[in-house]
This record gives sequence, structure tokens and C-alpha cells, in this order.
Amino acid sequence: MTGRHFARIGAAALFLLPSAAFAHTGHGETAGFFHGFEHPVGGLDHILAMVLVGVLAWQAGGRALIAIPASFVLLMAFGGALGVAGIDVPFVEIGIALSIVVFGLAIAFGMKAPLFAFAALVGLFAIFHGHAHGTEMPADSGGLAYGFGFMLATALLHAIGIGLGVALAKIGEARGGLLVRAAGGAAAALGLGILTGVL
Repeated sequence: MTGRHFARIGAAALFLLPSAAFAHTGHGETAGFFHGFEHPVGGLDHILAMVLVGVLAWQAGGRALIAIPASFVLLMAFGGALGVAGIDVPFVEIGIALSIVVFGLAIAFGMKAPLFAFAALVGLFAIFHGHAHGTEMPADSGGLAYGFGFMLATALLHAIGIGLGVALAKIGEARGGLLVRAAGGAAAALGLGILTGVL
């Protein structure tokens, strides 16, 4: 990347920071937040991936409950900045679909790895999701409000995933783990369907 590209990323990243320059009053700010919030919850691919991140965090346990979702949200914001800046990230749609497959399989097989490896894994795929959010930001949306909207929606989907893991485990210690893994396998199959264009 050239210095010019870094400058563009830095400028685009400002849409995530509080700034009066990006504040819109009335309808504009509301529209920006609403558009941002609805994007992650408006597609099966984003919903599946983000809920799976929560399930994966629950399955890993401990500090991963915070670190894995935080890694996803932060690097998704970086990907969003790339998208707003018009900097191309190759294979975005493939990366989004592949994230569902990878997260689902990690859950299905009860993947064990150091925390930084989990964080790096989800963070890598978060860039694809964030780029999609950034490039699809409506022209009339306030950058700060839009960014806050999609970050909040993502965090809520992660929380739902953690709750899902807890709920499935409550069914019974023996069957709970099996149900979580089965759910991961089913999600991976759905991701494969999205990846191949069947879904």
C-alpha cells in the first residue's frame, strides 16, 4: 500500500470516531444509524457468521468470551474503513461465505487453539464483513452513525451466539455439547450452500 492509501484509510476511519464534522441532525443521523444497524441483520450470511462468532467464543470460554467478539468488531471496523475509502479487498463475498464454513467447522470439531489464534481467525474474516458494510453505506448516511449502527448490531449478534451456546448446554451436559457441535456442522453446511450459490 502506498502512503496515499494509508491516508485514505485514516480519513475513512474517522467515520468511527466521535466528530462534529460527521454529525447529522434529525433524520440524517437516524437514517445513518438505522442503515448501519440493519445491514448485518439483513442477510443470512452476516447473521450466521456473527452468531457463530458468539458460539465459538462461548465454546472457547474464559477470556475468549470477550476477546473473540471484540477482535471481530474491531477488525470489522477496519474493513469498513477500507470499504468507505474505496480500497478494494479481493474475494469479499467468498470470504464472507467461507467464514460461515470455517466458524461452523471450528465449532463442530470443538477446535482447541490459543486465544490469539482464535482472535486472528475471526479478525481475518471480519475484514471481509466490514468491507461489505463500508462499501454498501448509503451516500446520505452519517459515517459515525452508520459505523456505530453496524458495530452495535454485530455485537448483539455475538451476544445472541453466546446465549445460544449457553441455552444448548443447559439441555444437559452430555447432550448440550453435542447439540452445539451439531449446530456448528449445520451452519457450516449452510455456509457451503451460500459459497456454492445453492442458497
